[in-house]
Amino acid sequence: MKILRPLTVATTAAVGLVLVAGCSSGSTSGDSGSVPPGISTQAVGTVTAAPDTATVVLGVQTQAATADAALAANAERATALIDSLKAKGVAEGDIATSGLSVQPTFGNSSSDITGYQVTNQVTATVHDITGAGELIDAAAAAAGDAVRVQSLSFSVDDDSDLRAKARAKAVQQAQTQAGQIADAAGVSLGAVRSITEVSAEAPAPMQGRIMSDQMASTPVQPGTQDLTVTVSVVYDID
Repeated sequence: MKILRPLTVATTAAVGLVLVAGCSSGSTSGDSGSVPPGISTQAVGTVTAAPDTATVVLGVQTQAATADAALAANAERATALIDSLKAKGVAEGDIATSGLSVQPTFGNSSSDITGYQVTNQVTATVHDITGAGELIDAAAAAAGDAVRVQSLSFSVDDDSDLRAKARAKAVQQAQTQAGQIADAAGVSLGAVRSITEVSAEAPAPMQGRIMSDQMASTPVQPGTQDLTVTVSVVYDID
């Protein structure tokens, strides 16, 4: 099943503003503290790409009358689950225990302990996302009814090239809209005074869809992800 999609690039421009020099009361054009007029623009470059990495969070949950028994049962199932991940080609360094809890279970009253519940959470990073569905199926078969699929998300492992493309598009768009502003104002666009990349949070991994199908391996759909870069550029006016 081939799921990678062609890379597409798009840009979104913010509104550009003409800046007029601000002077304090009593200042003159020769004051060293005056700011020369300029044109300020802000633009966003967006790159859309198909994810190449899947992060699967699986849980193994067991219950027993005693904590020792619940832990022993959980260890057996969790070990089987981890072995199934390795058998599907997931490197040992891409498998990590991300949570372990032992909790009492209660009856009708909060003081009546009826047993213990153990949850072991395993996070696997999968670089061959075409096999993510089969990997989930193998984990479920290994852990049985104790398996829990906590989450499935997709991301781009190395986005440096994508970020460079988005950055270039943002700067080009800023140049274009600054020229439009200059033409509308009847002035000539000068040299770049400053360029600032506006800080933004890293894109959150996209949550994948899991569609159950007992007759075939579990299909997953990674979709696409948008990576954006925003720049603020100030130009001189000639």
